[in-house]
Amino acid sequence: MAAKKTRGRQKIEMKKIENENDRMIAFSKRRSGIYKKASELATLTGAEIGIVVFSPSGKPFSFGYPSLEAVANRFLGLNQEHPNDNTRLLVEAHRRVRISELNQQHNELLRRLDEENAREKILKQNRKGKETQPHWWETPVNEINHQELLQMDAAVDDLHKTFLAKLNEKTAAASSSMAPPMYFHHK
Repeated sequence: MAAKKTRGRQKIEMKKIENENDRMIAFSKRRSGIYKKASELATLTGAEIGIVVFSPSGKPFSFGYPSLEAVANRFLGLNQEHPNDNTRLLVEAHRRVRISELNQQHNELLRRLDEENAREKILKQNRKGKETQPHWWETPVNEINHQELLQMDAAVDDLHKTFLAKLNEKTAAASSSMAPPMYFHHK
């Protein structure tokens, strides 16, 4: 059975996240979650919704159904809606479908970004672990048992054969239009 790759969903303490990168990631995920919930609420109930959010860096983000302007105008009492306007209903239906598609694409991209970030983290951990371990050829011979010495000898032999094969291949390719090729042989 494969080991669990993530810690799953966990309860986090409600306080400001100190690490700036983690804070931006949390903002992005939570913002998209709020948009998704708002879109579901609008779709299921027909509610008109307007959300304006400023990121920690001050960048504004908004979500509105049917539009942020329409919700703001209604809130301020400036609404001049035409109840029997079929064109507006068709446009709004098309907008809802498009917004839903874009939300799905956005969520898929966030999921893929999370996967890539997790892969990067694992690669960094693996690289960090390998940096502390000596390479097999750097291990002192007097610290290796007989079986490990035989394996090391076989690995060096394979490496030598591969090297000679590549060298012969490159030499043959380089001299195909010139003098006859020189071949190297393994002892």
